[in-house]
Amino acid sequence: MPSIGESRILIMATHGFEQSELVKPLEQLRAKGATVDVAAPEPGQIKSWKDKNWGAPVDVNLTLDDVEVGDYHALVLPGGVMNPDKLRINDKALAIIKAFIQSGKVVAAICHGPWLLIEAGVIAGREVTSYIAIRTDVINAGGRWVDKQVVADEGIITSRHPGDIDAFVAKIIEEVEEGEHRRAA
Repeated sequence: MPSIGESRILIMATHGFEQSELVKPLEQLRAKGATVDVAAPEPGQIKSWKDKNWGAPVDVNLTLDDVEVGDYHALVLPGGVMNPDKLRINDKALAIIKAFIQSGKVVAAICHGPWLLIEAGVIAGREVTSYIAIRTDVINAGGRWVDKQVVADEGIITSRHPGDIDAFVAKIIEEVEEGEHRRAA
């Protein structure tokens, strides 16, 4: 069981991610000593979405093709509408999510990020929260949707919106420090 300061965490996103949902976890996890990489389908930078317009770009450390799941203790999936909508039709992104789930590693999704968990087929039978607009999607995928700041079900963490980020990051830290989770994938 690694301490958060000994852990490696992957944030996976693409253009249109909600700025605060990537930047704040990135900053908070790094401040606790974690090594955090940002992966995207393409190298360079990805553009954020903030206040109904494009926000600040974020540097990409590696492409999805370069991700080695075994190098990481956790995967973080920021929301926004565009980001998970683009990634849920990306076979490589879905394969990464499934590999994290199958290996028992922590997977954390916020806002619309649970769309990726739905597409990866890992919601059924789990307690999950999300942005209210995708509640029916979660339910239709077999999830037990609840309106809570943060939910953890066997190492799969979900939160509703940017107002939940502090609780979201605290739960990521707690779950990473617990170690890998045994779960039905």
